[in-house]
Amino acid sequence: MDCAVELDDPVGESLRGRHAHLSRWAGRAGTYLPEVASFAAVSNEPDEQAWEDLARLVGRGEVADMFSCPARPPADWEPVFALDGRQMIGPEQWSGLNADVVELGADSVPEMLDLIARTQPGPFRSRTHELGTYLGIRERGRLVAMAGERLRPPGWTEVSAVCTAPEARGKGYAADLIGELVARIVARGERPFLHVLETNTGAIALYERLGFRTRKQVAFRGFRIPRGR
Repeated sequence: MDCAVELDDPVGESLRGRHAHLSRWAGRAGTYLPEVASFAAVSNEPDEQAWEDLARLVGRGEVADMFSCPARPPADWEPVFALDGRQMIGPEQWSGLNADVVELGADSVPEMLDLIARTQPGPFRSRTHELGTYLGIRERGRLVAMAGERLRPPGWTEVSAVCTAPEARGKGYAADLIGELVARIVARGERPFLHVLETNTGAIALYERLGFRTRKQVAFRGFRIPRGR
């Protein structure tokens, strides 16, 4: 696990690599396109110019979502949120569960956004589904559970947006969807990983049952950029 250096900067590695077509850059700072994701990237040891580049890219008075980047922004960047979490690495092998799942694409975005609004698993925008494969389970034609792929540093794919509608919980849908995603990730020669809030103890227990192990603790942080910078 300690050799997984690509996971120390998963946003930057993704923006510079497989998600370059979904990125925007100003000098040494990058972010996803606003309709895709809010995450921003600078190096783990940025200089003053890198922060100035990020301020110019995100906008004065706007919030820079630093995800798990440990770098400290300038002192006049106002903290907006700070949430304790962990980064977990999944198994190297998986046989698959043959889950009864469907792939979700652009035509599924309205119902994906509706499910996200009802379950609040984390940030999800109108083009987030373009980050990777998203899978769902339907009951009587209605989307009741989903999960997908988000960050994609070299050799790795993040499992994200795992959610189940309240009326469909307790049926093992989350495990089915994660298992199917992990099987696909492993089949193409990559490793799965994910991020989870420390307060989400139920999800952590599920991930551990599915073979995920904690690599490190992280903090998800956002900062408001001063209007005068």
